[in-house]
Amino acid sequence: MSHTVAAFRALVRKDIAIFLRDRRALIVSVLTPIVVAAFFGFLFGGTGSGGNAISRLPVGITDLDNSALSKAVVDSLKHDASLETQLVSEERAQQLVRAGKLRAAIVFPGGFEAQATGALLDAGSQHPEVKLLYDPSQSMVQPVVAGLLTQHVMQRISRPNFTGNARAAPFTLDRIAVATGPRYNGYAHSFAGMSIQFVLFMGIDAGVALLLMRQEGMWRRLRAAPLSRAVLLGSRVVSTTIIAMFILTVVYLAACLIFGVRISGSVPGFIMVACSFALLAATTGLMIASVGRTVAATRGVAIFAVLLLVMLGGAWVPAFLFPEWLQHVTEFVPTRWAVDGLDAMTWRGLPLQAALAPTAVLLGFSALFALIAIWRFNWEDG
Repeated sequence: MSHTVAAFRALVRKDIAIFLRDRRALIVSVLTPIVVAAFFGFLFGGTGSGGNAISRLPVGITDLDNSALSKAVVDSLKHDASLETQLVSEERAQQLVRAGKLRAAIVFPGGFEAQATGALLDAGSQHPEVKLLYDPSQSMVQPVVAGLLTQHVMQRISRPNFTGNARAAPFTLDRIAVATGPRYNGYAHSFAGMSIQFVLFMGIDAGVALLLMRQEGMWRRLRAAPLSRAVLLGSRVVSTTIIAMFILTVVYLAACLIFGVRISGSVPGFIMVACSFALLAATTGLMIASVGRTVAATRGVAIFAVLLLVMLGGAWVPAFLFPEWLQHVTEFVPTRWAVDGLDAMTWRGLPLQAALAPTAVLLGFSALFALIAIWRFNWEDG
């Protein structure tokens, strides 16, 4: 084994040993995200009993009847100020709702007009069954969309060009929670968000510690040894990444064992997203150390930046509650991809392919932050 490899491993072991030696910091790093995530999970509905209503709900519509009545109802829904509708196939609607791109989808069956008008004349006749596909993470969306659908159908079918006088809805509604996973768990999103927040805080601490070492002249002494910059900075990134993965592992073990969170999607996909985010946290800390000047000022700015990233990433409040323009803006925020990636691999139950884009984006940001750190790192302080 070469001297460089041995030194690299020694530096990694040293950083991990220091972290594990501080029992109070270790407990806080693991316990705090568990407690805060449990609180937010309870606040936003626990295992799915609660939810949120929002304006301009993105809703898909499938018209398998293509009749005058169904077209009239679709047009009426299109002009509803509370909805943002799009015509899609039934299969596509299920995919979009499952992926969280649509809050719900309405499927009008073939024969809708004939059966609905017949039900007005004869209460005992067959009622058409309209499907309402909804995202189980947003339980309040389902009654809102159901109410709006009933309202628009009643308004259209009561007009003179249709027979009968509507007093009760001439259709039945089949409410279907669309998710690949066996059961939605509201804690899953909260644990994703809080894990991301507190792992980033750990990355800040690692960066500030590195800044302090530089200011105290530690880096000058290390540079006196026959070690390259890549070894010195690389060892720091690796050790911080390992610590971040340790925190994520313990937090999600608690989520699974205590709060019933499940990795309903791809386990390799979950590992990919988690590892790429752990690397992002490590390179974020390295970048903080490279651009910071004083420990106090750097810590304050870094905490503010992390809180902003966490807020925009949908870690505190789900991103679907944001205005539409802000949802598009947050697509350029790495924490949004981390939250969505962990959600996709846990309660949404999506396949491995859904982890590829978040992983690629997180690795891209990690590479960018590492390049900035190497470019700006000042080896001469102290």
